[in-house]
Amino acid sequence: MKMRSTAPMRVAKIGYIVMSVVLCAVGLMFIIRSDVSAAFLGYLLGISMVVFSAIKIVGYFSKDLFRLAFQYDLEFGVILIVLGVIVLAKPLDVLNFVFIATGIATLADSMFKLRIATDARKFGIDAWWTIFAFAVLTGVIGILLVIRPWESARILTALLGISLLSEGILNLCVAISTVKIVKNQYPDVIEAEFYEKEIDDK
Repeated sequence: MKMRSTAPMRVAKIGYIVMSVVLCAVGLMFIIRSDVSAAFLGYLLGISMVVFSAIKIVGYFSKDLFRLAFQYDLEFGVILIVLGVIVLAKPLDVLNFVFIATGIATLADSMFKLRIATDARKFGIDAWWTIFAFAVLTGVIGILLVIRPWESARILTALLGISLLSEGILNLCVAISTVKIVKNQYPDVIEAEFYEKEIDDK
């Protein structure tokens, strides 16, 4: 029987890890340099959303062993694509939308990751509590971005950086601890060929 190709799983896992590191780096940059221009902020976030959404969708169809990390990524990937395109379309005019959109996306992802953490616990994955803790933290920051209790653009940009840093660490934990690639993994549906054999009655 032909084994399932592990290439999509590897692409998804490596892409997840790379984008998580990128999110952490961008988050740190926004924390350190909270006076970045609105255009730069919009373009960078828009591109990140679109690229990450593509990786999430690839991950959803890769069908890794546990099916934990990518199980909600089709829906979330589509949401990210829509938000990313809107941000890229008018990066200068949607600064407030950037904060709200990122907050909503972060909050939604944290909810998905909370479910992943509880599922990981059932699978006996020791790092489930790390995923759970960062999911809660990310969700709280997402709520702050949506309600925006501060009006200062610098404070909001720094908060956005903290959100991206937390989101990056959260996704990194999920990718490393729950995505398992097994070389001898069989397809979900076993394909078989059946032949009719004629029996002569004598």
